[in-house]
Amino acid sequence: MSADEREELAEGSLISHLVELRDRLLRAVIAIGVIFVPCAFFANDLFTLVATPLIQKMPKGTSMIATSLVSPFLAPLKLSLFVALFIAMPYVLYQAWAFVAPGLYRHEKRFAVPLLLSSIVLFYCGVAFAYFVVFPLMFGILTTTAPAGVQMMTDMQNYLDFVLLLFFAFGVAFEIPVATVLLAATGLVSVEAMGKNRGYVLLGIFVVAAFLTPPDAISQSAMAVPMYLLYEIGILGSRLLLRQRKNAETTAA
Repeated sequence: MSADEREELAEGSLISHLVELRDRLLRAVIAIGVIFVPCAFFANDLFTLVATPLIQKMPKGTSMIATSLVSPFLAPLKLSLFVALFIAMPYVLYQAWAFVAPGLYRHEKRFAVPLLLSSIVLFYCGVAFAYFVVFPLMFGILTTTAPAGVQMMTDMQNYLDFVLLLFFAFGVAFEIPVATVLLAATGLVSVEAMGKNRGYVLLGIFVVAAFLTPPDAISQSAMAVPMYLLYEIGILGSRLLLRQRKNAETTAA
């Protein structure tokens, strides 16, 4: 094969990959758009649902406010977009997987599929944990700390940005077992090193929780303790994975 033929083959392969990537991205965007339409119709109800943990803890006679003229319209609409993305995420990740999978070996696919599925489930669990466990505890404290003469009236846009950040933070924090298994499986960090450095990991987790949560011990602990437990679960999963791999290699030999 001549150099020109090889160059044409490479260009054709690159173009086909770009076309497939465009199609996958277009499908993902269409899925988000389709889900966004009904979410936008119920935008105010969705915002009320997300704001319920704070509304239930606010002092009597107070309410959330809108300091901008367009906030009552844009804030629920913004939430609807994130809810649509949240619901469509499995399909979006499937499109990413369908694009990458043809280039993987069979054993890599067998390893990647469980990690992909578990990462989706863990992210949803992190968001649910933040909403049902952390928010009631956190808002119960924050709504009672206002100095005398200060009436708490939270802006709806600021509240939305705050809870979206915490949703994302807890969702990512719950991915610790997946990250731990990946580090062990790729050999970047040994399981023994993970076990020996538990103290440093625990300290780092509390530092991260201090940056991502409001400055109260309960909120920080509510994030740090599950993160550390998930780290231990990740170590256990890494040990089981490496043991199965070793047994498979022994059987093959």
